[in-house]
Amino acid sequence: MSSSPPSSRITRLMLQDFRTYATLDVGVTRQLVALVGENGAGKTNILEAISLFMPGRGLRRTELSDMARNTGPGSFAISLTLDTPYGEHRLGTGIDAPGEEMRSSRLCRIDGAAVGSPIAFAEYLRVVWLTPDLDALFRGPAGDRRRFLDRLVLAVDADHGSRVNALERALRSRNRVLEENPDERAWLDAVEREVAELAIAVAAARRETTERLGALIDTTRDEASPFPFATVRLEGEIDTLVATLPAVDAEDRYRAILRENRARDRAAGRTLIGPQATDLLVRHGPKDIPANSASTGEQKALLIGLVLAHARLVGTMSGIAPFILLDEVAAHLDPRRRAGLFDALETLGGQVWMTGADPGLFAELEGRADLLHVTPGQVETEH
Repeated sequence: MSSSPPSSRITRLMLQDFRTYATLDVGVTRQLVALVGENGAGKTNILEAISLFMPGRGLRRTELSDMARNTGPGSFAISLTLDTPYGEHRLGTGIDAPGEEMRSSRLCRIDGAAVGSPIAFAEYLRVVWLTPDLDALFRGPAGDRRRFLDRLVLAVDADHGSRVNALERALRSRNRVLEENPDERAWLDAVEREVAELAIAVAAARRETTERLGALIDTTRDEASPFPFATVRLEGEIDTLVATLPAVDAEDRYRAILRENRARDRAAGRTLIGPQATDLLVRHGPKDIPANSASTGEQKALLIGLVLAHARLVGTMSGIAPFILLDEVAAHLDPRRRAGLFDALETLGGQVWMTGADPGLFAELEGRADLLHVTPGQVETEH
């Protein structure tokens, strides 16, 4: 018997003035959906549209106003019909055309009723994704891994993004006070109290997700899988505090660190210790080597395995099998790994949307997936 959490399906996706699409209305029926078309046809735009049903700026991390069609009115709308075990729901998001001296604001609706933010969508769906820009994750700077880590957390804790944003604002306030009014101790004490509270909350959420992910990988790993298991841990002074002290004591200690390092932070122009300095350390489990020491092919396989494990974790923690968006993920996989990926995706329970330029990549999915042919501004079902 499958232990997968309840799954939902997008049965209809509609776009209006989004990216390259003036209008789009596409229906799907299966768990696996493959979007096939030449580079630049607009495949990734469809994945991006679905990713906007998570808090944040979607898989490209661009401004909402940049997503509106170039020759359109400056607004866009995305709507999807969601078939869930508990009934059908319609979710929508987008922006109105900005007025003079006014920025576009995000609009969100559930079954026709306005909701305050995309956080409300978390009751109905969760989304995880893998895009080509993550291929260098293990070799790139720590900041890239922090953003990846925060997206892992956000998929299980919809409020995490709000806490991270609030922490960034508080850190900017502290940096500004240090630069402009370094002798205002009472002011700094107040700002640092807010920084410490938010910092410990962010670090604790990261630690919980990382530990749960590590435990799930350890208990479910398959030595025969084409995707090697990873070991994960956090590195940073704030992470050591959270791991060794109760939250209240960790806040007190971090406030003391901030106070003791005011002069150094002022000279640096930034706060040197805190969640903004955390790194996610990943190792290739079977070889027990740092991920960045593995070959390019091994790193790709390791990353896919990590994302698959995270999808299982999201389903376990949220009770909702997540939607999985995979942009050009199969292009550089050998046939064994490609077949292994498709088989693994079917066991996760959630609907999967994949893109690829070569139809041959999805030939073995005939009869198992909805194959959609994408040309600029249009999507047609393959027959």
